[in-house]
Amino acid sequence: MEKALEFLKECGTFYIATTEGDQPRVRPFGAVFEHEGKLYIVTNNTKKCFNQMLENPKVEISGMSKGKWIRLAGEVKHDDRREVKELALETIPSLKNMYSVDDGVFAVLYFTKGTATIYSFKGEPETFSL
Repeated sequence: MEKALEFLKECGTFYIATTEGDQPRVRPFGAVFEHEGKLYIVTNNTKKCFNQMLENPKVEISGMSKGKWIRLAGEVKHDDRREVKELALETIPSLKNMYSVDDGVFAVLYFTKGTATIYSFKGEPETFSL
């Protein structure tokens, strides 16, 4: 999990794919953090992607950094605990420009399971579990 977290942080922007019915939907994300050994992402509960993840928790993430790319496939779950939202705001201070713990829209989700693979044009891919 730690390796995936660090890679996604290096990417800055990474892309998450969800589904809406039978149509894939991809959008940029940038906020990721760790809590209790789990990989978390941040969004807004009024966005379609949030509802898509609640309806079908299977997601994929892809991002690129320094000539390598990651593909992470897994399932996410909403975590509405106040302390986790506070941690997200402390860990990623730029989120404070968009969210607050009590704004009613700030949402965090974590991976309940997943597999990540880091690829490059040179060498073999490296695969690990979250």
